[in-house]
Amino acid sequence: MNKGTQYITPSDVIQYLYCPRFIYFMHVLNIDQHEHRRYLVNKGRDMHVLKLVRNKDYLRKKIGVIDKLSDVYLSSDTNCLVGKMDEVLFLEDGSAAPLDYKYAFWDDRVHKTHIYQQCLYCILIEENFDVASHKAFIVYIRSKNHLETLSIGEKLKKNAMRMVDEIFNIINLGLFPDVKINLRKCEDCTYRNICVT
Repeated sequence: MNKGTQYITPSDVIQYLYCPRFIYFMHVLNIDQHEHRRYLVNKGRDMHVLKLVRNKDYLRKKIGVIDKLSDVYLSSDTNCLVGKMDEVLFLEDGSAAPLDYKYAFWDDRVHKTHIYQQCLYCILIEENFDVASHKAFIVYIRSKNHLETLSIGEKLKKNAMRMVDEIFNIINLGLFPDVKINLRKCEDCTYRNICVT
């Protein structure tokens, strides 16, 4: 699918994974979801800023970090992606990896949305720094900064780019996606009052 001149973010892919109709409402109808009104979203944004300031000169020696960049904005003209990473870590093995702070509790699993977000960050890192990026790190702030390491393989990257293509199909063709109704998700959805379920 021709992506045109529009760019999407890893956050768009997170929204797509939650429900593909988010993309339709946000990008086709241009209806904002007003998530800034949600307490945990705002608290998480505040914590991101605080962590970036506090950890400006801190290198994570235990994971083989030799250098890092903080608060990094990257774009890919090839894939029509843009993203802002909390940190890009340059590792002893010559690769680089994203590190993301989540204002969340570690609940013994990495959510699919977080995996694909980090995967797209790896793709952005590879294109912008011309280095391999095959792992990612997530810090769960509300669990005493629990650190999780993710392995990011080529199959995962292909799946992520397939989702990017599906998102551009919705946007460019104005498609209203069919979805499986999940009442738990629908009850908490910012579009619940306008979505035809």
